[in-house]
Amino acid sequence: MTVKTENVAENTVKLTVTVDKEQFNNALDVAFEKVVKDIEAPGFRKGKMPRGMFEKKYGVEQLYQEAFNYLLPIEYPKAVNEAGIDPVAQPEIDIDFENLGKDKDLTFFATVVVKPEVKLGKYKGLAYDEVAIEVTEEEIQKEIDRLVEGQAELAIKEGLVENGDTAVIDFEGFKDGVPFEGGKGANHPLQIGSGSFIPGFEEQLIGLSAGDEKEVEVTFPEEYQAKDLAGEKVTFKVKVHEVKSRNLPELSDELVKDLDKEGIETVEALKADLREKMTKQKEENAKNQKIDQLVEEAANNAEMNIPDAMIESEKEKMLKDVEGRLQQQGMQLDMYLQMTGSDKETLLNQLEGDAKKRLRFNLTLAQIANEENFSVEDEVVNEEIAKIADAYNMEVDQVKQFVNTDDLKEDLKVRKAVDFLVDNAVTK
Repeated sequence: MTVKTENVAENTVKLTVTVDKEQFNNALDVAFEKVVKDIEAPGFRKGKMPRGMFEKKYGVEQLYQEAFNYLLPIEYPKAVNEAGIDPVAQPEIDIDFENLGKDKDLTFFATVVVKPEVKLGKYKGLAYDEVAIEVTEEEIQKEIDRLVEGQAELAIKEGLVENGDTAVIDFEGFKDGVPFEGGKGANHPLQIGSGSFIPGFEEQLIGLSAGDEKEVEVTFPEEYQAKDLAGEKVTFKVKVHEVKSRNLPELSDELVKDLDKEGIETVEALKADLREKMTKQKEENAKNQKIDQLVEEAANNAEMNIPDAMIESEKEKMLKDVEGRLQQQGMQLDMYLQMTGSDKETLLNQLEGDAKKRLRFNLTLAQIANEENFSVEDEVVNEEIAKIADAYNMEVDQVKQFVNTDDLKEDLKVRKAVDFLVDNAVTK
């Protein structure tokens, strides 16, 4: 195989790949064996039709196409490797049909969009805003209040609905006097002040008591997912069945024990544990904020022209990430799009800005890794694979089956580039 490379446009390379005739003849043999096995011919068992008879009856073009389909996934990666390019999208393939035939070399052309050239600007000695790490007593108290709130019990109360109470209600919504879909519920527990209903609904229940009925008028938000209700005024008929108040327990050592936190049985121990964990979280947040700031500045200082094909590919990857997160929550993408009144194209357009940003960041970090000649030893790769196996409770050999070690090496180089930015940064 021979490969010629030609730059036909910015970030676009045309490969002229020639496969020698011996390889093409072998591919023709493979192609014939594949297509003939399903053919029945008079006087021959199924799949035993002679090749000459096949070519006379069906022509050789089908064999040429099958032979090429067999060779392409083998020869194209070799050509890419020999040319030393880094494709970012599927190639456009053309075949030299005029010179195609048995006992002839096969020539095909691959037009490939490649990673853009990145010209780094300043990336050493970047300045960042230092974030103070301090956990206040107010923050600790707020978290304690949240834990105590989680131990609160609901109890039926006599009297009027107040903010924070839970009202058990029946409701039915009407638009222009006609019930609308999804606007009806029975024995629904609604915590007043939670903001879980349409704005303005919950406040109008304050002052009611068990057995009361009321018509509540509200206006749906303009951005509401159901287009026929967005911005529309509606009326809900509401009946209150019960009013419940939340009885908050007092903070005590006994309550702390009920929280079932390992090794923590007193209020003081709880506060110390919260302070330690919140401090670590703030340190992690500050570190990530520092990294984001430095990478963004390095990327802004760099020059690159990201090809559209690369952006589209990144958007599709991000869409798959969104779909995966939705599935973890028990929701399909189609259902999410229906609920939000959106569609796939709109969502992809919304992801474009983040896709461009992510690509700029990654391309900049990869170029820094190249500029600084970072390398990753096989031992480090194996250690990373072992970490992945441990995190997913899998065998190392299982992980190696689906992890591309070359890609993993590049990821580890990028991590080195991040560490390099941090180690060489200065405070403002």
